Amino acid sequence: MIEISIVLPTLNEGENLQILVPDIQKELKKIEIKSFEIIIVDDGSEDNSKTIVEDLSNTYGNVQFIERTGEKSLPLSILEGIKNSNFPYVMWLDADGSMPAATVKKMIQAYSTGDKNIIIASRFAEGGGYKGVKEIGKTTIIDAIKNVKNSKDSVSGMLASIIFNKLLIFLLSSPIKDITSGFIIGEKKYFHKSYFENSSYGEYFVYLSAGLIKENIAIQELGYICETRVHGESKTASSIFQLIMRGIPYIKAAIICRIK
Repeated sequence: MIEISIVLPTLNEGENLQILVPDIQKELKKIEIKSFEIIIVDDGSEDNSKTIVEDLSNTYGNVQFIERTGEKSLPLSILEGIKNSNFPYVMWLDADGSMPAATVKKMIQAYSTGDKNIIIASRFAEGGGYKGVKEIGKTTIIDAIKNVKNSKDSVSGMLASIIFNKLLIFLLSSPIKDITSGFIIGEKKYFHKSYFENSSYGEYFVYLSAGLIKENIAIQELGYICETRVHGESKTASSIFQLIMRGIPYIKAAIICRIK
């Protein structure tokens, strides 16, 4: 099995970290992964994230806390984690509980035994499902909306994510089905800093995906069901106007990177 650094960019996700970090430890123990670290890159949390991570670090010994300063930035938080990683392979994912520890294990297993350079966890590949889906093939879009409405996630955010993803794939002519995944594993050498430095939010993944495709890097998408948020507040924009404004950089990225 590989030696891997797992990067968790965070902003006020203390309660979710209390669940996710121990779950990752348990899942990787099942497949006897011994050389791994969890790097939590905090973007100025105002909750008790730092204290929680200090306790987790004392418990497990392989948990690192990095406190960013300056302007908040998801892509730069991820880049900071990659720069401070100690192993040749890295993975990153959201820390809000939407990306399960069981999928972390599945991705590492698939990567270790497969022949692909990159694996992307995908909501839209076979076996995948967006927020609100409970069972593949049996949860209708109406059921999914109801499930999201009863969670701490945003229904408009969930719907916008699906619509934007389809639009971006069309604009980019991308073979990757989840072009806004944000859940990925691969060698550090493939994750060039330009993908992160030129982005303001999740559109970095559009630049990254397009770059990997253009470099003919072998990519696999592994389906997973994206979970609804249990604790904390969604970072997704709360109004249609905000969603549109946040979506503009994604569309710009897709047009710039359009794959011929």
